[in-house]
Amino acid sequence: MKNILTLIGLAFLLAACNTKTTKEETTTPISYSSFGEKITEDKAISKVEMMEMYKSMKEGDTVHVKFQSEILDVCQKKGCWMTLDLDEENEAFVRFADYGFFVPKDAADQNGIVEGKAFVSVTSVDELKHYAKDAGKTQEEIDEITEPEYTYSFLADGVLIENKAEKPAKTK
Repeated sequence: MKNILTLIGLAFLLAACNTKTTKEETTTPISYSSFGEKITEDKAISKVEMMEMYKSMKEGDTVHVKFQSEILDVCQKKGCWMTLDLDEENEAFVRFADYGFFVPKDAADQNGIVEGKAFVSVTSVDELKHYAKDAGKTQEEIDEITEPEYTYSFLADGVLIENKAEKPAKTK
């Protein structure tokens, strides 16, 4: 009887030692819809890195780059432009090379990856004041214009838009 209890105890001890408590991570691969030239998601820089790059650029500079960010807005007529988030105060205005492709009009709030040319456009204070005058702004509103306006622009050759997660089918 003593040997049986010892064997049972030994069996429990061996079973406890062989028990693995590992958590298997189940990650679903991200899928993208592609527009324009075929690009891949690898080596895309973040929106923070892109904003730093824009800050170092001056008017006339052009940089070929690939970056990833959230799509804020899309042209609701054709999908012929979109804006991507750079930070709390800035966004990149994205157009598509040769007007050769469009993106879905419902792509806002999805992640996107663009590859192409980044550049900065600067609108001078005098030009901004001229536009304000043409728009019928008051002299007070015109006088408040004291800083040039920087537009962070991007001419995309290719775009990837993360597909929306599909909801599992309901079972009855």
